[in-house]
Amino acid sequence: MTDRSPQIRVTAMPTDMNPYGGVFGGWLMSQMALGAGSLASRVGEGRANVVAATDFGFPAAMNLGDELNVYCEIVREGNTSITIAAEGIARARHGEETTLVCKGTFVFVLADDDGNPRPVRAAGQAAANEG
Repeated sequence: MTDRSPQIRVTAMPTDMNPYGGVFGGWLMSQMALGAGSLASRVGEGRANVVAATDFGFPAAMNLGDELNVYCEIVREGNTSITIAAEGIARARHGEETTLVCKGTFVFVLADDDGNPRPVRAAGQAAANEG
């Protein structure tokens, strides 16, 4: 993931901590899901439902007050699904030092207003074929 911008940025607050004083892994997973969901909805131009979440890793701890930057990249597009790799990079509160603190993969299925699966590129491809 080179030359990238974060999908979301958020600061770890006291309510995001686990009993041992570190940032709760579930909070990190939810932030990655929010970032990946934002990308899936934008690319899919509508509703995107997460159907799988795998390959989680937490290679380093994140501290209270650090800024979490969630970066996402599409790694696969199916007929109705988008697979997105996400990683969270923590930036130290009082500096520029960064550390990879979490990573994972999410699969989203695009859905219409009734919740039924719909094609990933229907709207975008139709416009491209007309041009």
